Amino acid sequence: MSPNDRTRPLYMISVAAELAGVHPQTLRIYETKGLVTPKRSSGNTRLYSQADIEQLELIGQLTDEGINLAGVMRIIDLERRLARKEAEIENLRRRVVRLEARVHEHRMREQITALARSDSRAIRLWKE
Repeated sequence: MSPNDRTRPLYMISVAAELAGVHPQTLRIYETKGLVTPKRSSGNTRLYSQADIEQLELIGQLTDEGINLAGVMRIIDLERRLARKEAEIENLRRRVVRLEARVHEHRMREQITALARSDSRAIRLWKE
């Protein structure tokens, strides 16, 4: 499943509630609290994606472990922040790799230039 497929709004509230194992009113409460943000159809019907369903399952797991909704909100916020930082780190790693390649190329050019200069000096000395 591609990332776009995971975020594509597919499920109406009744189906999403059934998939997540909760009552539709619970989904409305979660939306009010910002725990999940379903998309809306042109007729203003809530549509949930697979990513939303996974989020709802996580909320269910956390609340089953005795964590209240305020704690769940904090955990979800921290997970989102962690995901953004991990993406940032990955971008920085790719940038470092590109920069290392450029530095290597620059050093190779310097070595080649130095060799060419020494060769041209040797040829001049040989001709003299």
